[in-house]
Amino acid sequence: MKPNTTHVLSALVVCANLLCAASPAAAQEKFPSRPIEIIVPTPPGGGTDITARLLAELVEPMLGQKVVVVNKAGAGGTLGMSAVVQAKPDGYTLGGLWNAPLTMTPHSQAVPYSLQDYVAISLADTAPALLCTKPDFPANTGKEFIEVIRSNPNKYTYGNDGVVGMLHLSTERIFTKLGIKARPVPFGGAGETLKNFLGGHVDIYAGSIPPIVPHVKAGAAKCLLLTSKEKNAAVPQAASLSELGIPETATYLWHGIVGPKGIPPDRIAILEKAFARAAKSDKFRQLMEAKGVTVEGSGAAEFRKLIDTEFKAMGEVVTSLGMAKK
Repeated sequence: MKPNTTHVLSALVVCANLLCAASPAAAQEKFPSRPIEIIVPTPPGGGTDITARLLAELVEPMLGQKVVVVNKAGAGGTLGMSAVVQAKPDGYTLGGLWNAPLTMTPHSQAVPYSLQDYVAISLADTAPALLCTKPDFPANTGKEFIEVIRSNPNKYTYGNDGVVGMLHLSTERIFTKLGIKARPVPFGGAGETLKNFLGGHVDIYAGSIPPIVPHVKAGAAKCLLLTSKEKNAAVPQAASLSELGIPETATYLWHGIVGPKGIPPDRIAILEKAFARAAKSDKFRQLMEAKGVTVEGSGAAEFRKLIDTEFKAMGEVVTSLGMAKK
């Protein structure tokens, strides 16, 4: 018996319509549709970890999904960053980073990623570091501090966060520009640097603002130089680099969100908008500004420009110090 041609054609039309209807739904799968993971390449409790966890909390209702922070510390942050670039580029695995693993460490040691292996999503915040001395140091302004160092090359020591760390390179970037020299002494972070500074083991504290402020208020320290272009209300005595005429040498400690290359542009746009909004929220702003931190909440393009510019500048500093990888 011959099949009814009309019925066959009708069935084909119905099947075609169903396929057409299903295809856009599959192509336009809602993102995100499951939890997102942020890899933080530090131990729990540090500044980068705290910032990432706060952003995760704030961004969850915006994305409509759980955002989980996973700590993968080791190798100066490069271990966790390696996991980020090796992740599937679907937007569900991101990195919560600070400068060093992206713009500093790669110049002095081999790392399994390059600038092209990740995408910038949003810059959360920036903060200057600063140089502080004991009250009896023979200078009371940034300019006087520079002249004392210049008149006594390599006499004074400054504690910092480790070889080719943010504090080491930002300080040397300034000192090289000014033609002055002091001896760097590496420690495990701002807390350890502060302890050794207060104990008299180093002459100068090079670190972040929050740990030193209580000691400034107690009269145990005075802060004379910032690594930023701008002044900072938390340490009004400290000179900005604009005041010294070298704003181009400014370096900031920053935190931001990145992801593996290849994330679809529409998903990057969703993540960029959500993380920028989280950074600009009242809760994030209040907590950060109380620590002398500036909220940014910038987009992907602006963040990428910062990374690329700083990468080049830090490479020049590392090379000038003779510490570039062979």
